[in-house]
Amino acid sequence: MMPTSENRSCLYDAAQLDIVIDRMASQALDLLRGQEGKTAVVGIRRRGAPLADLLTERMVAMGALAMPLRLDLLVKRYADDLTLLHPMTRLMEDPKHVDLDLTDYRVLLVDDVLYTGHSLLKVVDYLIHKQAFSVRFAALVDRGVTRLPVHADVVGVRLDVAPSDIIECHVPPYEIDFKIELVQPIRTA
Repeated sequence: MMPTSENRSCLYDAAQLDIVIDRMASQALDLLRGQEGKTAVVGIRRRGAPLADLLTERMVAMGALAMPLRLDLLVKRYADDLTLLHPMTRLMEDPKHVDLDLTDYRVLLVDDVLYTGHSLLKVVDYLIHKQAFSVRFAALVDRGVTRLPVHADVVGVRLDVAPSDIIECHVPPYEIDFKIELVQPIRTA
């Protein structure tokens, strides 16, 4: 059976996500406040990077956090349609991060969707090797189907959807409108 078309539903629009991001920033601040040391906010590219920028901006605006170290990591396993691209999760280290030392840093890691957990586990391992003091994870969407012993400490929304359904996070600058869509493939014989 091949998908011939799809149903699309907007689950959250920009106004709703603005409220979600504020709530996430507040939750992240609560996690980071109780820890000593410097703070780093790490986005998982692609869409985790602008989400990390948004969360950083909101946390700093709330006045409870000095400007943290901001960096992004490129991790690839799935295409946007959940097609497996790489059997093993790939993390490509930016050459400027080779000598990165995160000793005494409280790290907030940010991504758009927590799906199976493979990308998260790969990045946590990388951050541990960079000597991060602590690592917390924030996901705009948690699909609730991780296969590995990982979880999001800060969750924007939890969406329990069918395994064949796709959650698309539209995040500027990659898309025009900030929104979350549910894509349901329609299969025919």
